[in-house]
Amino acid sequence: MTAGNPQQQVRQTNSLAIDAYRCVLLAVFCVSFGMYPFGKTSSANAETYTPGQPPKEDFESFAGAFLADHCIDCHGETAPEGDLSLHDLGPVDEINAGTWRSVWAQVSLQEMPPPDASELEVVDRLQFSDWIVAELSRVMQDKGGFHDHRDPNKGNFIDHDLLFAALPEEIRLVPTSSPARIWRVTPQEHITRLNDLINTEPEYDPGKPGLRTHGDVVPTNHGGELKLYFGVDRIIKWQGGTVAYATSVKSVPAILSSARKHGLENYPDFYTVNSAEATQILDVADDIIRYMAEGPLSIAQPYQITDDPASIADKMVGDLRGLPTSLVYSTKVVRPLTPVYDLMKEDGVSDERVRRAVDFLFEALTYRPPTERESNQYLQMVNESIQKLGKEDGAALGLSSIFLDRDALFRPELVEYGSPDPHGRVMLQDWELGLAVNHALRYIKPDEALRTAVLEGRMRTRDDVRREVQRMLADDTIRKPRILRFFRDYFDYDLGGYICKDNQALAATGVSARGVSHYRAMFDATASTDRLVELILQEDKDVLKQLLTTDKVVATKTDEVYFGRKRTKEEQAAAVAEAKRAEAEAKKKDNAALKSAREALAELEQWLKENPDEDTAKKQKELAAKKKAVTAAEKARAATVRQFRLENEKLGIAAADLSGPKIFARVSRRSFGTGSMKPERVLATAPEGQRLGILTHPSWLVSHSDAMDNHAILRGRWIRERLLGGGIPDVPITVDAMLPDEPHSTLRQRMRVTRETYCWTCHEKMDPLGLPFEMYNHAGVYRTLELDKPVDTTGEIIDSGDPALDGKVADAIEMIRKLAESERTEQVFVRHAFRFWMGRNETLHDAPVLQDAHRAYKESGGSMNALITSLLTSDAFLYRTRSEPGMLAESR
Repeated sequence: MTAGNPQQQVRQTNSLAIDAYRCVLLAVFCVSFGMYPFGKTSSANAETYTPGQPPKEDFESFAGAFLADHCIDCHGETAPEGDLSLHDLGPVDEINAGTWRSVWAQVSLQEMPPPDASELEVVDRLQFSDWIVAELSRVMQDKGGFHDHRDPNKGNFIDHDLLFAALPEEIRLVPTSSPARIWRVTPQEHITRLNDLINTEPEYDPGKPGLRTHGDVVPTNHGGELKLYFGVDRIIKWQGGTVAYATSVKSVPAILSSARKHGLENYPDFYTVNSAEATQILDVADDIIRYMAEGPLSIAQPYQITDDPASIADKMVGDLRGLPTSLVYSTKVVRPLTPVYDLMKEDGVSDERVRRAVDFLFEALTYRPPTERESNQYLQMVNESIQKLGKEDGAALGLSSIFLDRDALFRPELVEYGSPDPHGRVMLQDWELGLAVNHALRYIKPDEALRTAVLEGRMRTRDDVRREVQRMLADDTIRKPRILRFFRDYFDYDLGGYICKDNQALAATGVSARGVSHYRAMFDATASTDRLVELILQEDKDVLKQLLTTDKVVATKTDEVYFGRKRTKEEQAAAVAEAKRAEAEAKKKDNAALKSAREALAELEQWLKENPDEDTAKKQKELAAKKKAVTAAEKARAATVRQFRLENEKLGIAAADLSGPKIFARVSRRSFGTGSMKPERVLATAPEGQRLGILTHPSWLVSHSDAMDNHAILRGRWIRERLLGGGIPDVPITVDAMLPDEPHSTLRQRMRVTRETYCWTCHEKMDPLGLPFEMYNHAGVYRTLELDKPVDTTGEIIDSGDPALDGKVADAIEMIRKLAESERTEQVFVRHAFRFWMGRNETLHDAPVLQDAHRAYKESGGSMNALITSLLTSDAFLYRTRSEPGMLAESR
């Protein structure tokens, strides 16, 4: 370090110390989170078969014999079916693991051996599947592992009838539980925790239940970004437009990653926190702590904080657009004032104030109070940091370490306390149980009633859980965004704004392809669909059926186009002619008004020129008024031109009449200035005969499309998996899954390639279910023609598992009506709810839980609250099976 300014030397010393201290924190973090055990269950083999317990026989005596008896006839050495030869398939190893994966999928889905080729008993099939899973798990343990059977998209590989109908007598079920585990918090949950530290959200307003309320998830902005914003509720002025504002405002994107894929995302063993994310969390922690202490002063100059922007005009000079100094903050304090603020504002340091800050921040981030040991450890850490770096930097860095605490990033369910029952299960209790219940419904810390119940030892029984769950479900002021998240994950209607569209293809649909208008419309549509889901949940009757068949629409003005109908060429020509006539008439009127204003101005200017010596004070005022009149007329003419230009872009669509009472949708707080999303909506009725339920809303249709066209295969797969409970094997890597590029052919015609023998086995389960949605184009607009010919919307439900469902359908609406009445569809819905709230796939041992949950849903008239209560009071939710002895200790 060179000699120089003493303050600069102190800052450099602090900077080096901070860097060193961060390295220590990150090292501790990596050691703490290097690996986490996930529970394994074990039970002795019995005379009857217990699912999940692989046979002890070796390959030759068991698996080899199975292949010889049931597979080799079709998959032998000569001309094997599907070009898959199994005649020389040996024991599972890392080389042939891919083949065994395919065999497992085909056997589990009952595709192999086919029913007409060989009779295979249920138990034999299950035993063979379990043997493959066990062998793949063993062989691939140090090579990335085998996780296919845990993938939520493969949850349906378990036969639906085995879960909801009578089992063969030789199958023995054991009381269910879930493995001991830890859940990494989701990006939405994490950013909501951080948001609670620096922003004050409004309390629940029963008069406007749709508006954003404390406890709701932090929504994405109109660009689809999930961000934490600093101080936007205090910004009263900025320099520049929307883009400049967005650049100027301090914000933090979601740090923890999640897969942006269709389906359920929140499984405990999906995610961890890597060192890069830990480093970012430390950076954000420092920003948050300083903002908690100083507010905008931590990100702005003192002169930027004023209630009179005009008073600092001399400082806001030059082109400041996009710079933090272009913002003006009000003096009103709106952030939460916490013990962290108290610690920083008062002179000096005391253990009492440091401990209050530590204990507050620990509970704010982990949702439970610290133990005495934890409190002491962090107190010591903060004090040592202050001694080395000084109060401001030391307290910020020391408190930052709490953001990396295990329980700030993960929610443990390790059941380290309590005695196992005869089946090796331990029931969650106290904070583990309380936080499990809280996490099932909420993104913020437990309310006082739940917190008190835990502290008083009243969260240890099934009845305790039922009491708290029913209490929270019945209270509208307690926000429950996890329920809404389930419906997003189940329906996948929130992906439309992320589907990058080809501009030319988008314009051909009839909607605007100008700028980001389409993507904004899709993020608006997601918020609208969220609100519609909540309205149906509020009634809590026949929830799934209502979501599939409702004629209600929560809509913005833009939705009149998206819910509209694509015009025929003749209709569009007539609309163009009418628009030209109206435009010409409007322009004629505007030109006449402008001409009149200009003539009046010219007449007055001429008078003033001819009478220079007259008292013209009054005339000068009149002159200024006439100039304003000319300017106004020019603006009116320009506005007319813009209006018709925008209207002409929509002439390809007959807009829907979406009118109704005013309603609100939850959107992000002001984040992009005038570009922010607006909460105002209407509750309207969809055009009759054109729409039926969420699957026909543009939010869902666009989410299941691609850049150029509809995605009938993806839509059909969704129906097969989410409503019918079927499974589809992964596409083999040898298959070129591309449709031919034929602009003058319909999607149905281009999909002829999927009817090839090798492809059709899987595609016959998807294509006929997805093609009925061809009644909508890839922007979700209803249409009757495709390439100037009547659109073919026919389809068929095949091998659904319910003979009453199977058969041809005329279009998507007929298919949806049939599915909405099906008990099987209800049961499949319950299976997905189970996966979401348990964080794992169901097993045969969960059959009683699933049947109880479906019974609760059905007997309550389709109540989601009844279904959730049943699931959260089930053994699968309440009990955990510990890891093998030694694994837990070894991971610490």
